[in-house]
Amino acid sequence: MARKQASQGTPATAALAAAGVPFVVHPYAHDPAVASYGLEAAEMLGIDPARVFKTLMVDVDGRLAVGVVPVSGNLDLKAMAAALGGKKAAMADPAAAQRRTGYVLGGISPLGQRQSSPTVVDDSALALATILVSGGRRGLDIELDPAELIRLTAARTARIGTRDD
Repeated sequence: MARKQASQGTPATAALAAAGVPFVVHPYAHDPAVASYGLEAAEMLGIDPARVFKTLMVDVDGRLAVGVVPVSGNLDLKAMAAALGGKKAAMADPAAAQRRTGYVLGGISPLGQRQSSPTVVDDSALALATILVSGGRRGLDIELDPAELIRLTAARTARIGTRDD
């Protein structure tokens, strides 16, 4: 995989470039009328939705955390809480998520966040050679080795996404 420098100019691409991690930038034309950003990315890029992961900010027992799950499923809040040793999880307030990460909704990347948060990546990522995550703005995804994402975010892995299996 060729490494692209931070030519797209987001904190996520800058973090990857600074760490020397190979990645590929996948820009696409975002439609502002679309509400499901991750599924839009998969469709626009022609990539299996099981390889495109969405970044969700969650409140676990009063602490913000990051869940990274395939766009083909949903985040299991109970599993997310358990993965972090918590009792209860709920989706974070959108304004709090944006303040914490420095990104807009639909463009929140697990990489290069203004303030880092405990991160859990769905274990389905481990079976894939590469995954795509938000590059830090709507209409931009980054493809990278999931092991590098886990390393750079100090993430845990757990089954936190729902699946049809």
